[in-house]
Amino acid sequence: MRTRFVLIQTSHAGNVGAVARAMKVMGFDDLVLVSPRWPDVLQHTEAVERASGASDVLQRARVVPTLDEALEGIDHVCATAMTPRDFGPPTFSPRQHFEELLHSGFPAPQGLAFLFGSERFGMRNEDVYRCHASLCIPTAPGYGSLNIAAAVQLIAYDWRQAQGGYEVQSAAAAHRPADGAQVAAMLAHWQEALESIGFLDPAAPKKLMPRLNQLFNRARPSEQEIHILRGIARAMRGRTSGDTAPDADKKTNPASDRAPR
Repeated sequence: MRTRFVLIQTSHAGNVGAVARAMKVMGFDDLVLVSPRWPDVLQHTEAVERASGASDVLQRARVVPTLDEALEGIDHVCATAMTPRDFGPPTFSPRQHFEELLHSGFPAPQGLAFLFGSERFGMRNEDVYRCHASLCIPTAPGYGSLNIAAAVQLIAYDWRQAQGGYEVQSAAAAHRPADGAQVAAMLAHWQEALESIGFLDPAAPKKLMPRLNQLFNRARPSEQEIHILRGIARAMRGRTSGDTAPDADKKTNPASDRAPR
């Protein structure tokens, strides 16, 4: 479904750039401006700066003189108006309307446009009346004032989620869990270290080591984490022996036992 965001008589160039950014992070790039205050707003320095990486959306955007031109190819129009009208399209929350739009059983529209009015006075009645629905973002009672870019972001997010959304991409690299032999070797190293500091009686170890074994089985440490734990054990043994040099265990485990800086 074609999705278009239409800004009517926008006053501030920075808001245009911020809207482009809000659209791009949700995967939308069809932006049309109707009679903005600045005819060259798409090249305005503040707009480009506020776009912050969404300059391609600005480059594709169009400036038109009338709303009729902005809505060419669109067959479903949503107003965004906080002020109730005496008559006109029904008012919905975005999620409520998107659910109905996609799952009502009727054919889905081919083109959908979201209209946003001027920062100074919002949408004109005549523009609201031509819409199929009026979207109202649920806000705290008594204060519903949203910056236009924030409103675009919320509606763009809800619309993208209604269509399935995006998978969350982890910023952390995946770590391979240590195998049983690595865990066992680390526990043997820890047993020696705990004995060296007097925490564990070698003549009566009882259940401490099996319990630690169960703890690490539940935690499923990575290979790097095993190296860190062995490094701690090595440091404990070095303190009790007065020797801070690497011990013989380093020969069997060439990987670094210390956390990366």
